[in-house]
Amino acid sequence: MATVALTGDNFQEHVEKPGILIIDWWAPWCGPCRTFGPIYDKASDRHTEAVFGKINTEDQPELAGTFGIQSIPTLMVFRDQVLVFARPGVIPGDALDDLIGQVKALDMDDVRRQMAEHEAEHAHDHGDGHDHHHDHDHDHDHDHDHGHDHAHDHAHDHHHDHEHAAPGGTGPGGSSRSD
Repeated sequence: MATVALTGDNFQEHVEKPGILIIDWWAPWCGPCRTFGPIYDKASDRHTEAVFGKINTEDQPELAGTFGIQSIPTLMVFRDQVLVFARPGVIPGDALDDLIGQVKALDMDDVRRQMAEHEAEHAHDHGDGHDHHHDHDHDHDHDHDHGHDHAHDHAHDHHHDHEHAAPGGTGPGGSSRSD
């Protein structure tokens, strides 16, 4: 299956679809991105049940800013509208295949239950009955054990009105650019 160019115009449409959406954040000037590109394209041929999107950070700076993309390539994986993986760096083909297998095996009811429990544990109690908008970041790095041997970190979208950044740093094989 060919990859899909994701933009500000079609991003939400693809994220809201059921199933697996894998996103490669990249730029033409990025050497590691050019290394990862063929690996990603071949994986899209092997895993036709998933949508493989590509976001050129040069052409889509608003999207990159929304997700706090600081290093590229960055790989993100959504399953059924939930962000389940985000990490910068080049991922070898066999590791990408393994990651996709782990995402397929997730019990999404269990993931959502754990997310709800996490939300309840970290809810802000203001005691005045008002829903307050918080314009600050929360660190949501935590591990979930879904009964699988996970060789990868998993980030979860917790449906806050906050911007969530992928883990910082360039990671292995990553590239960052500051102009």
